[in-house]
Amino acid sequence: MQEPAGALLIGSDQFFNERRVQFATWATRHAIPTISSARAYAEAGGLMSYESSSMDRERQLGIYTGRILKGEKPADLPILRPSKFEFVINLQTAKIIGLEVPTALVARADEVIE
Repeated sequence: MQEPAGALLIGSDQFFNERRVQFATWATRHAIPTISSARAYAEAGGLMSYESSSMDRERQLGIYTGRILKGEKPADLPILRPSKFEFVINLQTAKIIGLEVPTALVARADEVIE
């Protein structure tokens, strides 16, 4: 007999993004905690999201674009890692699925949906 899933990691590719409301609804209906690397998932009713900051990504993209426009070869530019991440918790969903989110975790969130 298989054990039921204790939690679910939702991918952030186009397939999952287009169906984020469906996945969030299904997971909530079955009381399965979920996390995604797409903020829109938590906004659609998923439990949590953790992703690199879109503002930070756009800033880095602007810097790269400027360097290329000034004549640097793209192949010579270093690969950058995200430097800032955003953590979102949906407390409405936590309440619906009967999950007590520790206060310390809520305090670390960049945004809390209540």
